[in-house]
Amino acid sequence: MPKSVGVRQAQAQRTRDGVLAAAAAVFVEQGVQAPIRDIAERAGVGIGTIYRNFPTRADLVTAVYRHQIDICAALAPRLLEESASPFTALTGWADAFVEFLVTKHGLGAALGSGDPGLENLHTLMLDTLVPACATLLDACVAADEVDLDITAYTLMRAIGNLCITGPDYDRADAGRMVATLLAGCRRQARQA
Repeated sequence: MPKSVGVRQAQAQRTRDGVLAAAAAVFVEQGVQAPIRDIAERAGVGIGTIYRNFPTRADLVTAVYRHQIDICAALAPRLLEESASPFTALTGWADAFVEFLVTKHGLGAALGSGDPGLENLHTLMLDTLVPACATLLDACVAADEVDLDITAYTLMRAIGNLCITGPDYDRADAGRMVATLLAGCRRQARQA
């Protein structure tokens, strides 16, 4: 009996993960108001399976973004460990943050929708990603790569503002502008 329970739990987790991956892909293509049937079709499940796991659209949107926010936050310590310098790690993390912001069509609308089920998304982003960014900035300051007066919140807000895309300003433009912003934050860049 315990073995079959473990198998069922593993299958349920795979189904949930598949729904989250499908919802993330559909949200990128269509925004967070995409039809649930499109998500179910992409995930290869019935609509009932989605509602069983995520009773409301807000539950699904929150779960998708929570998962992606957690991935972005977990990237910071890994990049610090693997990168040649803290500034290189910060740059890599900023690229991932840009990708998160630019590809999340409808996230801004969801955040401002007034839906009480989505109110926690902005707080979740700040509570999770600001400390991740602060870890990178602290390492950069310790290595004398950026100035002391740059805060994680301010940097992330600047990056966020640079990631507001439109018809004649796309992901590539945002990436270039964020790279310019980071270059300006670099201590040795200003001293040269």
